[in-house]
Amino acid sequence: MIRYALSCANDHAFDSWFQSADAFDKLHAAAMVTCAVCGSPEVQKSIMAPRVRTSDAQPEKPLSAPASPAEQAVRELRKQLEANSENVGTNFATEARAMHDGSKPERSIYGEAKLEDAKALIEDGVPVVPLPFGPARKAN
Repeated sequence: MIRYALSCANDHAFDSWFQSADAFDKLHAAAMVTCAVCGSPEVQKSIMAPRVRTSDAQPEKPLSAPASPAEQAVRELRKQLEANSENVGTNFATEARAMHDGSKPERSIYGEAKLEDAKALIEDGVPVVPLPFGPARKAN
């Protein structure tokens, strides 16, 4: 396992673990490495020094601990959204339009939409908002 210090095009800094340097390169090339704060796929490795652990060194903070108050707020938003809404996946635009038109009952939903579909929803007055994170990636 290898840990990289990463940053995105919006200057958010975060760390992530990868099985190997090659694994990072493959995931990065497939746009599967995204910013932990804003979801941007424009992620780069930051300059970092090797870590040498001595016996009296304090343990590192867990990887799951937020790097900043903004990251904590985004994590909390995601947690609340996932607990109180239905993930409709790639059917988001269809479901949102059907609820707006009255052909489906209103409920809290989230999911994915193509940019042109999201713009069409907004132009048609369907109340939608983009989220500050991308879809959760499933691990094996």
